[in-house]
Amino acid sequence: MNRSTKAGSEEAGPERSLGKGLAGKMPESVLKVVKSGEVQEKPVGKPSGAQKKWLTRGLDQPGGKLPLFDGDGQKISSRTVESCIKSGWAEPWFENPIKPDWLVCKLTDAGRKVLER
Repeated sequence: MNRSTKAGSEEAGPERSLGKGLAGKMPESVLKVVKSGEVQEKPVGKPSGAQKKWLTRGLDQPGGKLPLFDGDGQKISSRTVESCIKSGWAEPWFENPIKPDWLVCKLTDAGRKVLER
């Protein structure tokens, strides 16, 4: 991406939609997926058991916020988070001010639809 854009001009790409702060703080592996454009425009397939369990927990949360930890207090696997983002079922939402290296995600419309099946 060309970083020499003039002030006030529109930047294209995922960094713009994520916001400069969030793009700079998200885990490298997730940022790589988002920047590469590997996120599915029209998600296909079904989520695995772990993915479905995680995504389902966002259905009852304000804004579809997905949890950082499972029901036993264990951090959600980064593989689960990354694969759901890549599949278009979840998306990075905002920075976690307490732990900037933890990615807060929300359920997407595609994520809601895949859970309806």
